[in-house]
Amino acid sequence: MSSRGYDYDLFVIGAGSGGVRASRISSSFGARVAIAEEYRVGGTCVIRGCVPKKLMTYAAHFRQDFEDAHGYGWDKVNPGFDWPRFIAAKDAEIDRLNGLYTQTLANNNVTVFEERAVIEDKHTVRVGDKLITAKTILVATGGSANLPSIPGVEHAITSNEAFHLDALPERIVIVGGGYIAVEFAGIFHGLGSEVTLIYRRDKILRGFDQDIRTRLQDAMRQKGITILCQRDVSAIEKTADGLSISLTQGHSIKADQIMYAIGRRPNTEDLGLEKAGVQLDTSGAVIVDDYSRTNVDNIYAVGDVTDRIALTPVAIKEGHAFALTLYNNTPTRPDHHNVASAVFSDPPIGSVGMTEDEAMDKLGTVDVYVSDFRPMKNTLAGRSDRAFAKVIVDGKTDKVVGMHKIGPDAPEIIQGFAVALKQGLTKTVLDSTVAIHPTSAEELVLMSKKRN
Repeated sequence: MSSRGYDYDLFVIGAGSGGVRASRISSSFGARVAIAEEYRVGGTCVIRGCVPKKLMTYAAHFRQDFEDAHGYGWDKVNPGFDWPRFIAAKDAEIDRLNGLYTQTLANNNVTVFEERAVIEDKHTVRVGDKLITAKTILVATGGSANLPSIPGVEHAITSNEAFHLDALPERIVIVGGGYIAVEFAGIFHGLGSEVTLIYRRDKILRGFDQDIRTRLQDAMRQKGITILCQRDVSAIEKTADGLSISLTQGHSIKADQIMYAIGRRPNTEDLGLEKAGVQLDTSGAVIVDDYSRTNVDNIYAVGDVTDRIALTPVAIKEGHAFALTLYNNTPTRPDHHNVASAVFSDPPIGSVGMTEDEAMDKLGTVDVYVSDFRPMKNTLAGRSDRAFAKVIVDGKTDKVVGMHKIGPDAPEIIQGFAVALKQGLTKTVLDSTVAIHPTSAEELVLMSKKRN
């Protein structure tokens, strides 16, 4: 059957960042495209992820800004925070973005089904009570938060519910040590909550550079966040005055909310992938090749559902590469090498390339340069918070293989350096670059002494 024998050339399941990009680019190349989304167009990042979370990060940081302003000559203020007013403003912005995404699809002649889609066979999906055929199916359903199987877990929330709480909790326990956990710990603390972070390992942010992990953990504790490592929750009980949270070590904690941020799982359950013969890995993620194709020749997958690199910009790149490959006669592999990342913790982190441990394991001979300094803004503010930058160099080739920074504006700073690193940046080039002074970014081009 030719492609014209199907209802659509391409049917996309999931209208998040990857699915929307794949849909509109494919349509621009002449494909007849439809997309199904059971919740809201925009996906995790726009609706219940990085966008609302970044808005919450901004809101949380104002308390520190108000405090710092006094050192710069401003009168002291005692501002109050209105949680319902902020949530209403945040929701209005999310509604605006949802509308823009929906309009983008319409402008690109993509048919949108606001219902759940389930695969019936390799060329057929069921949307509500309709059966729709397509030459190609793209799965872009993302991921969802994990919850443990413990007594009382129904009283816990995830990041999804954290965006819509009726009131700011006075006391909140956050379980987890990854970037979502530490970001929300900083958010709730900044807004005025008493925060306890519980993590079952010995140090937060597994997978990041060891120096960065240590400095963030120390900084969070100095700000007043309680961090309990090598602990876990065994049960949650609803009480008259909130929640009683029992730990595996035998004691309990009282709180108004408990939030889990212990990782995410690919959204492949009850999607019908097995009917079409699509292979999944042990975590439930769709297995794909370098071009995002599954073992079934006309079914592809992009984004978090493939469990490659769970970042929105990566999903967008994968969706775009898919469209170029199938509908523009330009076979394109999404590039997953040296992908920069950010953690919008307090203080924030920017990172690209190898950690020091990874570089040592892979390269053997490694030169490490570091800078530990007090950001200029903190001087008059009287704040003791410090920043830290790290450059990791291949000792044999002089090539920069890793750059990591924690401190004000770290994600914004690392973005530019990530371009240079991807293009083969060397330490010699860094050293020859004239610094912009006075900035925190200049520390990355001024490091002259190797760390012993």
